[in-house]
Amino acid sequence: MGMPPLMTGPKPLAVVTGASSGIGFELAKVFVENGFDLLINAEDEGLMGAAEQLRTMDTEGTDVQLIKADLSTYDGVEQLYAAIVSTGRPVSAAALNAGVGQGGTFLDTDLADEIRIIDLNVTSTVHLAKRLLRDMAARDDGRVLITSSIASTMPGSFQAVYNASKSFLQSFAQALQNELKDTEVTITSLMPGPTDTDFFHRADMDDTKVGQGSKDDPAQVAKQGFDALMGGRDKLIAGSAKTKVEGFANKVLPDKLKATAHRQMAEPRSGE
Repeated sequence: MGMPPLMTGPKPLAVVTGASSGIGFELAKVFVENGFDLLINAEDEGLMGAAEQLRTMDTEGTDVQLIKADLSTYDGVEQLYAAIVSTGRPVSAAALNAGVGQGGTFLDTDLADEIRIIDLNVTSTVHLAKRLLRDMAARDDGRVLITSSIASTMPGSFQAVYNASKSFLQSFAQALQNELKDTEVTITSLMPGPTDTDFFHRADMDDTKVGQGSKDDPAQVAKQGFDALMGGRDKLIAGSAKTKVEGFANKVLPDKLKATAHRQMAEPRSGE
């Protein structure tokens, strides 16, 4: 009878929100590939299937826990954080990725839909960051990825609240980077362009030019985001070369011009 294999210690733990599909699910896959245990969150039924897929990826017994909770509510965030605490393990990395959009004319869209964007994209990110970063700072160790967007760099005509929410996250991430610059805790802002996920369909933007146009591969965005996170980078415009060029152009273009360009992409029926 042979000797049991030597244990090299527990795997690091990563938390990923919005992990049932899209960029969040692809991020979760990259964490598994790189030897992390996972605690994943989403509010939809797809979370169970995502967890099953993640478990079958790895032969080394990756632990994948799932917490179904609606982060657009205060209690949902607290439920997720309680589950994180109950693992008794430090969070090595967290991808605060949960987000939602809504296309359309601001005067016509439902107020409830716009408030939900703020509750999920902005409020839940601040709430969860407050909980996780205090723990990380106490240990002087940890990495946080915040999914912002290239949308943060331009006024979002016909996506007014969504783009504004991403501008908030961009400013928030950069402020935290400065506050934490003398610690071993890093904050990375991930800025994808239009990516091939359910986002545009859920945002009621199937008839728009951007909804119908070519999009970046979420697996590519997630891989680039993971590498930036592990490298402790401040921010990364992720995706294709076209997206990266657009990101650089947005640094110099005036806001009025960017708003006009966004209108041409996001105005309802612009894809017809």
